[in-house]
Amino acid sequence: MNRNMEKEAITKKLPESEISPNEVTIEVIEKGELDGEVSCSRKKAAPVNGDLLNLTTLEKTCKSKSSSFCSFFPCFACRSRGMSTLESILFSLSRAFCTPFAVFLQIQGCVICLLLALGWLMAAYVRNREIRRIKNSIKAGNSLAFLSQDINELEHSRQVQLPRVSVVMPLKGFGEHNFHNWRSQITSLYGGPLEFLFVLESTQDPAYHAVSRLLSTYQDHVEAKVVVAGLSTTCSQKIHNQLIGVEKMHKDTKYVLFLDDDVRLHPGTIGALTSEMEKNPEVIFIQTGYPLDLPSGTLGSYCIYEYHMPCSMGFATGGRTFFLWGGCMMMHADDFRQDRYGVVSGLRDGGYSDDMTLASLAGAHKRLITSPPVAVFPHPLASDLSFGRYWNYLRKQTFVLESYISKANWIMNKLLFAVHCYLSWGFVAPYIMAVIHITSALRIYIKGYHQLEDTAFASGFYAGMSLVILLAICTFIELLSMWNLTRREVTLCNLLSPEAPRLSLAPYNWGLIFIAMLVDNFLYPISAFRSHFSQSINWSGIRYHLRNGKVFKIERRNDMVPVKTDLGGKHLYGKKGAPQKASFLSSLGRNLAHWRRPKKFDV
Repeated sequence: MNRNMEKEAITKKLPESEISPNEVTIEVIEKGELDGEVSCSRKKAAPVNGDLLNLTTLEKTCKSKSSSFCSFFPCFACRSRGMSTLESILFSLSRAFCTPFAVFLQIQGCVICLLLALGWLMAAYVRNREIRRIKNSIKAGNSLAFLSQDINELEHSRQVQLPRVSVVMPLKGFGEHNFHNWRSQITSLYGGPLEFLFVLESTQDPAYHAVSRLLSTYQDHVEAKVVVAGLSTTCSQKIHNQLIGVEKMHKDTKYVLFLDDDVRLHPGTIGALTSEMEKNPEVIFIQTGYPLDLPSGTLGSYCIYEYHMPCSMGFATGGRTFFLWGGCMMMHADDFRQDRYGVVSGLRDGGYSDDMTLASLAGAHKRLITSPPVAVFPHPLASDLSFGRYWNYLRKQTFVLESYISKANWIMNKLLFAVHCYLSWGFVAPYIMAVIHITSALRIYIKGYHQLEDTAFASGFYAGMSLVILLAICTFIELLSMWNLTRREVTLCNLLSPEAPRLSLAPYNWGLIFIAMLVDNFLYPISAFRSHFSQSINWSGIRYHLRNGKVFKIERRNDMVPVKTDLGGKHLYGKKGAPQKASFLSSLGRNLAHWRRPKKFDV
């Protein structure tokens, strides 16, 4: 033991019920005067005056190098008061979470909540403005306001002058919502020349027979065909299908619209996108939109809904945007015919993500991307969407940041990577600290540690609970803003598709949405780092390997093919092309199970 040791002590009287009848062992901590080292020893104390005991304990006031270490471990004062080691750790953590840095992290989390709430509020304003416009137009006598703001635009003389549009849909697999989605696409009320090209990898794809059946039903009313693209060798299969579709489109096509097969269009969507393109064709490079996820009730579906919601505010601008969603992109057909801005070569030569590649080209060449306020589409998620399939989807989304076509694109992706990871864990950290604060408060209440009001715990306890209350208020505001935007988009979708079954907010479970917020933001950095170090991904049974941001190797093996796709739950192999016949009882059971979900459609 060091020389010149000094003892710091306080005297505490304890009731007889808290000590041994004869004697008790206490710990006395001695601090070295010269080097600040701390040591402890055990000493015996006996009852005083027959019923009370004067205990000598050290209050940890040492300002030496060991004080920071001691703050994370059970203090001896806690144990002398009869607290367990676990409680001592809990209270020490609660006090540690009240340090200036910890307070900064918790306030930062509150700021992130409020910024999200503000973004969703502004997005809801844009959607609500469009809702009011449609309703006012209907009141003024335009019963077709969901198609056009100006009813005169729907006259035959103007409709026949509309440009030709080719809709290219790369298909992969067949799922529960595909028939309804495809039907909403091919029954568009666009008045100009319109053709649909359904592009598949091969005739062995389950979607081949399903879409062929559907087109045979509408063969006298719709100009559509199925195109077999073959296997991709230099880019992702989706991009390969898109480029083959462009090659097969009509020679007079002015605009090409790329759609995912899980997009549910409104009757006037193609007309609205074309109208915006015609207003400023020399400036607008791409028209885009964004989906409104309709969760199926599983945690995985809510995680996907929560993942998409922050992105939705970037598409609810009513005009110019820097974001692009590959599920809906209208572009100039001549951009592909002439390979302007390197559109074709950028996609074909090692392209993995269509939207990230095209967004990068738009930024590099100062081209405009716009998103009309009506471009929001119902996106029903699979009823059996498991948490594992959500994780696979998240992996594919984070892997997108590993692909790039230029140095500037690489820098932008890395900035997005860093900012998204920091904000995700910055969002989750305050809730972890709040759990510690709340647990500490519950232990104090249950155990009845009323004497804590007279100790150093008091200040930390009240500060921690104040931060918890602040976080709860900010979380409520955030969820309220998310609910408001979802409500506006549901209303807008109902107005834009008056013939479709009504969507409703009733099936949304906001408790699960809150949990999904924490789960998704916690897992995003993990998925992003895994994507960064793996440089390969399995997308619908095809493994893509990247080198310098481009696809350089493609693997196809039967053991890599999942049973179903992530979001739509589509079968990727087997004879699943046509709807399976079900008995009356099984059909009735399915209907009863989903009767409260107006977003579900049985084919």
